[in-house]
Amino acid sequence: MTWKKIWEFIWVTAGVVLIALGLDLFLIPNKIAAGGVSGIATILYYVIGSPVGLTMLALNVPLFAVGIYRLGLTFGFRSLYGTISLSAAVDFFKVFVSAPTKDPLLASLFGGVLVGLGLGLVFRYRGTTGGTDLAAAILRTYTGVNIGQLLFLVDASVVLAAGFVFQSWELALYALITIFVTAWVIDLVQEGISYAKAFFIISDRAEVIADRVIRELGRGATALKGRGLYTDTEREVIFTVVNRSEVGRLKEMVYEADPGAFIIVTDAREVLGEGFKQYAKEGI
Repeated sequence: MTWKKIWEFIWVTAGVVLIALGLDLFLIPNKIAAGGVSGIATILYYVIGSPVGLTMLALNVPLFAVGIYRLGLTFGFRSLYGTISLSAAVDFFKVFVSAPTKDPLLASLFGGVLVGLGLGLVFRYRGTTGGTDLAAAILRTYTGVNIGQLLFLVDASVVLAAGFVFQSWELALYALITIFVTAWVIDLVQEGISYAKAFFIISDRAEVIADRVIRELGRGATALKGRGLYTDTEREVIFTVVNRSEVGRLKEMVYEADPGAFIIVTDAREVLGEGFKQYAKEGI
């Protein structure tokens, strides 16, 4: 096993631990079934008393069998470690931890953060935890529907079932909060915090603006060829990326050079290269 594989194994394990803690500390004790296999296992825990981790594993077994059949050996076995370790961790930590809050709002928020951090690490280091991700991929082979839409339908079905079983639609609403927080944190872990801004600048004085960007801000700029469809006029579009602290200065520079310039500013979730973060291979 290479050092890269060992590094990935360590981070996937760390992610699994965070997911298990999110479930055991916040979601399961407060009856928040935030979709997926863990949500189904939480419902069954309160209905028949079955251990959550063991139930998650039992629910994943048929999914693996169908997944191997429909998607091949590589896809099925790639999820095996994450699924088994998560199921074991959920039942293991349950013995040693107790819920720090009974407030369902706090539980849904902090549970969503921990589960999102854990899943983000697992996905970032090329692992999976089986569950609804695998179920959606399998269903797609039968239906051809987008995986994101299928995941939403599966999670929504679990949330509705929880509201019915627990006879509390408030808990279902808290579960929706957890789902949204989890998704947001997963994106944050995988794509990074938005600390840079990308500018598209359309101006008749593109060369003057680009020169000031390079000289005064020390940033690179790229000229893109564009044509105004309304005026049928050829123009250059300047593309550049700056830090948040430079946004105001750049706007000022543009309008000093051309008060009629058209600017589009958008978030750059992750910027790699000179003047920003350098790319480093995971595990090195």
